[in-house]
Amino acid sequence: MSNTMRKNMFILVVFYLLNLWDLQQVLAIVAGEANVSYDSRAILINGKRKILISGSIHYPRSTPQMWPELLQKAKNGGLDVIQTYVFWNGHEPSPGQYYFEGRYDLVGFIKLVAKAGLYVHLRIGPYVCAEWNFGGFPIWLKYVPDMVFRTDNEPFKAAMKRFTEKIVHLMKEENLFYPQGGPIILTQINTCNGFYCENFSPNQNYKPKMWTEAWTGWLLHFGGPTPYRPVEDLAFAVTRFIQNNGAYINYYMFHGGTNFGRTAGGPFISTSYDYDALIDEYGLTREPKYSHLTALHKAIRLCEPALVSANPIRMSLGKNQEAHVFDTQSGTCAAFLSNYDPNYFVNVTFRNRQYGLLPWSITILPDCQEPSFNTAMVVAPKFTVKMEPAKKFSWHSYTEKVPSTNDKSSFISTRLLEQLNVTKDASDYLWYTTEVNIRADDALLKNGNLPVLLHVLSAGHALQVFINGQLSGTAYGGFENPKLSFIGQVKLIAGINKISLLSITVGLPNVGLHFETWDAGILGPVKLDLLNGRLWNDLSQWKWSYKIGVEGETLRLYSFKGSSSVKWAQGSSVPRKKSLTWYKTTFDSPEGRDPLALDMSSMGKGQIWINGQSIGRYWATYNATGSCNNKCRYSGTYHEKKCLVGCGEASQKWYHVPRSWLHPKGNLLVVFEEQGGDPSGISLMRRIIQKNM
Repeated sequence: MSNTMRKNMFILVVFYLLNLWDLQQVLAIVAGEANVSYDSRAILINGKRKILISGSIHYPRSTPQMWPELLQKAKNGGLDVIQTYVFWNGHEPSPGQYYFEGRYDLVGFIKLVAKAGLYVHLRIGPYVCAEWNFGGFPIWLKYVPDMVFRTDNEPFKAAMKRFTEKIVHLMKEENLFYPQGGPIILTQINTCNGFYCENFSPNQNYKPKMWTEAWTGWLLHFGGPTPYRPVEDLAFAVTRFIQNNGAYINYYMFHGGTNFGRTAGGPFISTSYDYDALIDEYGLTREPKYSHLTALHKAIRLCEPALVSANPIRMSLGKNQEAHVFDTQSGTCAAFLSNYDPNYFVNVTFRNRQYGLLPWSITILPDCQEPSFNTAMVVAPKFTVKMEPAKKFSWHSYTEKVPSTNDKSSFISTRLLEQLNVTKDASDYLWYTTEVNIRADDALLKNGNLPVLLHVLSAGHALQVFINGQLSGTAYGGFENPKLSFIGQVKLIAGINKISLLSITVGLPNVGLHFETWDAGILGPVKLDLLNGRLWNDLSQWKWSYKIGVEGETLRLYSFKGSSSVKWAQGSSVPRKKSLTWYKTTFDSPEGRDPLALDMSSMGKGQIWINGQSIGRYWATYNATGSCNNKCRYSGTYHEKKCLVGCGEASQKWYHVPRSWLHPKGNLLVVFEEQGGDPSGISLMRRIIQKNM
């Protein structure tokens, strides 16, 4: 690629090329002629124009054991390209210390993509957004002196350069770029301070049209209903782009997967990242979406010779109907007949033939005569997805201790501290503890106690209030506004009263202007009012004790070794509906290959581990609110709040348990419950797909 061509790119994009699966391209590589370029119609691979159909699969959101089957289903579904971000915070958890193993085995993932016969679009970032914790930036980046994210800032550019070069050199060392015989045909750098800035859709007439994020659905957050996108509308959007000279389209997501551990951003992004994708969170094809779009891809492939050889001629077929015709000098022809009316079926005449067009649909004629596909006419297998119980559990419990002000792992400050500056995101939890001393002869005491109102203002995301070791109230923010305010009546006794506030984060922000400056935790004021409304004490400038994390995290109770370090209650001694409680059980893996999930609907809020690996956060008591529409019409412009289900129910009920994380016998399941739940209701479920008769 020439220097002139590089300068003319809309964003920093570098093309490389792959294809080891046909003789012509193998010979091109051997001869040193392998290249990728572009013109106004398409991307050219070895001089041959291609319409590229891509799908996003993020390697850390599934397991390496799932990758081969996911990629094969992508190939079978008609994809040419797999698109993925590169997740900086997963690969460089501390400065200069790199990690490329397990779910972060980027090289292994790309090699599997090549083995499946697919190309790679590598979005190196370093900013990814992606509903990922901190937008993919490592937390240590925030504390580099004079750092400002996503701006013309020298410390940021220097750190970005080091990481980007690390990834590029790694790809080169592994021979993963096309001139080396690898699968990477496109790399992309994104650092800008905007929401849609990563999309490459230039309007210059010498560049191909590329759509990097065709949404298959939308993200799920705790407190929100489940979004979905009807396949008729998604097929319509994709086809409409192609008929307007679109050359590259990427489904975001083709497989969404799971935000394992504490990788979910937001805040309040759920552990599930299913995204109503063509392959669901568990790796199963979603019907009829998968089959219908597979048929669309076949129709586009039939049209490809005409699409890459001629610009479309648009002609009116009616008030809201038109045709896009690709007619080549060689006689190859393809046509798209569009009906933009969202309500009415119409008959149109094209080249002396009549065609019936469904509302909000496009019919594809690969030869300008016979229809092969209509976006609104869904002919696909019909399946029912069910969750069936596979196993119940017998539980042991361990109660977390509320820390004291002289806890050995605590430290003291005379002011309220911002949470992230203290924890560096090593834990979701930060304890704020102070003491209030009431004299026994205080005239305000009534019946041995003093009822007051406690006010706590916090930058989010969730809060639990303990008075003298007992839970006295909870509060939490939301997706739109994570800040929270707690106002509750508490009772203080004569003597020293311990006020302990457990501040909890639910993922760090991943989008927004200067999100690295956003606060978390209790910033005040914290005050005590008498019931008559008169201020009694402002505690904001009192001496506070701080403890990072909860004791069970320090003891690693979620691991085999750590769980044996304490005494667990069992049988009738196991509490229910008790806050700050650890539960553990062991179980054998269910037979078969069906995907597995935990039904957590009987619990409150907390985290889950299987054999020491974190499934993620759960929050079964945060019910969805919004405007749900179980029979959402496919026609009309799609937006993220158009099609919603699940209002009044837990935003997420089931939590994916990867089969590869299980042993045949003796698996350790550990749950940390923050608010209070009933573990007897937890079930291991099989995800079953049954074909409807």
